[in-house]
Amino acid sequence: MAYTTDLIRNVALAGHGSTGKTTLLEHILFSAGAIAKPELVESGKTVSDYNEEEIERKISVHAALARIAWGDKKINIIDTPGSSDFVGEVILALRACESTLVLMDARSGVQIETIKTWRNLDVRKKPRMVFINKLDEERAPFQNALADLKDKFKGNFVPVTIPMGEAAGYKGVIDVLNQKAYGVPASHDQKESSSDVPAEFTAAMAEARAALSEAAAEGDDELMEKYLSEGELSQEEIVKGLAEALAGNRVIPVFAGSALKNSGMLALLDFFAAIAPSPHDHAKESVKGSDAFINVDPAAPLAGMIIKTQIDQFSGKLSFVKVICGKLGTDTDYVNMSDQKKERPSKLYTALGKKLEDVKELYAGDIGIIAKSPTLRTNDTIGAPERSEQFLPLRLPQPVHAVAITATSKKEEDKLSELLHKAAEEDYTFSVRFNSETKETVIAGMGELHLNMILDKIKHSAKIAVETRVPRVAYRETITKKAGGEHTHKKQSGGHGQYGKVVLEVEPRTRGEGYAFENKVFGGSVSKGFVPGIEKGIHQAMESGIIAGYPVVDVKSNLMDGKEHPVDSSEMAFKIAARGAFKEACKNAGPTLLEPVNALTVFVEDKYLGDVMSDLSGRRGRISGQQPVGGGIVEIKAEVPHAELLRYSIDLRAMTSGTGGFEVEFDHYAPISGKIAEDVIKAAAAFKTHEEEED
Repeated sequence: MAYTTDLIRNVALAGHGSTGKTTLLEHILFSAGAIAKPELVESGKTVSDYNEEEIERKISVHAALARIAWGDKKINIIDTPGSSDFVGEVILALRACESTLVLMDARSGVQIETIKTWRNLDVRKKPRMVFINKLDEERAPFQNALADLKDKFKGNFVPVTIPMGEAAGYKGVIDVLNQKAYGVPASHDQKESSSDVPAEFTAAMAEARAALSEAAAEGDDELMEKYLSEGELSQEEIVKGLAEALAGNRVIPVFAGSALKNSGMLALLDFFAAIAPSPHDHAKESVKGSDAFINVDPAAPLAGMIIKTQIDQFSGKLSFVKVICGKLGTDTDYVNMSDQKKERPSKLYTALGKKLEDVKELYAGDIGIIAKSPTLRTNDTIGAPERSEQFLPLRLPQPVHAVAITATSKKEEDKLSELLHKAAEEDYTFSVRFNSETKETVIAGMGELHLNMILDKIKHSAKIAVETRVPRVAYRETITKKAGGEHTHKKQSGGHGQYGKVVLEVEPRTRGEGYAFENKVFGGSVSKGFVPGIEKGIHQAMESGIIAGYPVVDVKSNLMDGKEHPVDSSEMAFKIAARGAFKEACKNAGPTLLEPVNALTVFVEDKYLGDVMSDLSGRRGRISGQQPVGGGIVEIKAEVPHAELLRYSIDLRAMTSGTGGFEVEFDHYAPISGKIAEDVIKAAAAFKTHEEEED
């Protein structure tokens, strides 16, 4: 069955690791009849954790798409990882879905990834709901968890379901919206059944119902007038008001339950179908290069965005698409706006984890899969031939942890490179590049776990052994004062010889201004035809460095004088002479090393603030400020040398018990001297010797 836009709901599952997202999805699918039996994470058979690395490690690594039918609605659910190493998978889900269900462990309360998810939702102004999980366990009172939410975040938190008892006395949930109770099934693979609310909980339900009515009234001015005058709303009015309030971020519905016990699922599904935002009314996409938006519109010409690319060993390349406008069918021609190539999908799928199901068409607002497209990549926009807009790409963080990598066997280098680039095509928070300066292949990702998962997959699937090490830092060299130098290249070897003399003056430029050249020769001592060769020689000298072999930057070279021979002079002779003259001039101009300095933003719980600040000072960091950002999290901004951050993702996690996070980007180059510079020069010399020995 093809679902029209009004009948589609898209919900992301997000939250800290081990809050029960995968287990919740498993029991939602079971409750909706999409699967015959809910599996436990430990079994390795859950719908959303189906990759080998997920099964082996018992954690979610990839965003997994699943769909259910509930009443007349199609509900697409994207289960996301809880580790910050896989934040890119969370971001694509938040982008694709109109609302997010944030899971929270009642025992642990608000955790660091809960806060990060909340910040991401705030940036995107996306509606959210909260499921307080594991209420059947000890030290997990619902009211404490609810109070923690209200303490950590701004928002009108309103329970839609409340627990009947807690810990060993947990008996299920009350659906406040629909005024019925759901007891705990006898086992997790049995479905819930409804009943009247037990007398002992009617007072609690009445209190929660009043709060729910008040929250619904805030969604609509007319409803608020009625509520203030009459003190109550009808069931239809509560549903209407809650839907509008949720879409407008004026209410945050809260649900109680135990995913492992299959408790609280049916009320959650009823809420998704009746109240969660539909794409038609509440979704829009930003257009690249303008301030314009495109609303989800089933009547407009086709437009869609590729939110994820996955290479499956059986099905080939799978391009996950969110259809924004129109209808995408297997008979639909579309243009990939990135390269203007026209295509037609050979097959369209919807998904239940790894199980793909053929569909003939996807309507605006739906999420599905285009199979085996040779050109589609994550962030590509597809559209009808008459469209030209492209959607803004996913706002993904920069990789924060890098290692240099080589294959243990040189014969496998090409195969390793191919597999690394395939991984980068699937995961846009993973990058691979060859650094021509340091002569290293460097891979980078969101953390040590992230990179290890990718490398383990390559080792197991392709049987390639690899070696990793801390990457070399790309230093620079420059000068600090004006100075001159000259060099004569003279060679006689029978026949025509080689002759060229160059006199140069070099002077420093402002940091970041780059290279400049000026010909100040008067009187024709150097013909104009030889000047390009002189510039080439200067560029060669700049690339090879003057102190430690690193590129020279921010220097102006002035050609002051020279001498040529009527027969033996050539462009090559002047290139060699210029190279020598530049090096000689720079040696006289106070050469110095420059190191890259990064702008660092660290997010830590306030209890770790002192330790982190002290550590940054020990890394030669210059702290520029700190401020609370909510939820007990403090943001620290600093400038820190890149060399001091090569293992920072590992060190910060150790320092903050795995709760800290950071963002980093290159800022500028700064001079270094003393022992630090001496160590860099020694390391560069050792690397050069090693290279020569290998050659």
